[in-house]
Amino acid sequence: MSYLLHIIILVGFFSILSVSLNIACGYAGILSLAHAAFYGIGAYAVGLLTAKAGVPFWPAFLLGSIISCLFGLLVAIPTLRLKGDYLLIATLGFGEIFRNSLINWDALTEGPRGITAIPPATLFGFRLATDQSFFLLLFACIVLCVGTSYLLKSSPFGQVLFAIAEDEDGVTALGRNPVRFKVLTMGISAFWAGVAGGLYAVYVGYISPNIFSINESILIFTMVLLGGLRSIRGSILGAFVLIALPEIMRFVGLPNNIAAVVRQMIYGALLVLIMYFRPQGFLGTIRLR
Repeated sequence: MSYLLHIIILVGFFSILSVSLNIACGYAGILSLAHAAFYGIGAYAVGLLTAKAGVPFWPAFLLGSIISCLFGLLVAIPTLRLKGDYLLIATLGFGEIFRNSLINWDALTEGPRGITAIPPATLFGFRLATDQSFFLLLFACIVLCVGTSYLLKSSPFGQVLFAIAEDEDGVTALGRNPVRFKVLTMGISAFWAGVAGGLYAVYVGYISPNIFSINESILIFTMVLLGGLRSIRGSILGAFVLIALPEIMRFVGLPNNIAAVVRQMIYGALLVLIMYFRPQGFLGTIRLR
């Protein structure tokens, strides 16, 4: 039962990450591979503030999410004038710069060793040290993230984002500034990635640079594509498919090194099949441009 709850919690982390990336990618057409970096910024901010500076969980958690949002804005301002593959490469570069900074800034981040002994989350003075108690906090954050996504989707701001994704030049001709809308969207998306990172740090109690590699960004991006652009339910479904279902490989009896390779093969095959037979994803309505 505890193992099952652990898997559900992992699906919850990646549900926040995939829904938040869908805000940028599905709503505004921002192709980003920097999401793992924003995820890591939130995690490291909480880890450093709580484990090293002795800051209580909630101020550290909120500050970490805000810092992640600020980095999202800072990355967006110079890069969102790019389009397509150029934007993808630019966000990829930021992700790698962030990971290498974690590895080499030993005095702050402890380098490849990572940060240990991160205290668990607290609520009204109670330590959420069990999976059951932590899941309640995670579930509340998932609801808030999904609610934010729904509000954006149905708001005039969201409708402008959809128009930008379809025809950015047309939106410009109507007197709107697409870059401003996209920058704000990137900040919102990064904020929720920071929320997921902060929660992950206090749940596991340990973080290291390898957790926030480019492979993690690709995994989150794949979840969004599988579930479907602009589909909130699809993002959650994509997280479930790519996190929960491959756990079945643990019960097949394959050695860990072989099982890891097989899981990667399953990821690739599933993505190829979904792009060929249903390019809009499981529950999506539009195709990736």
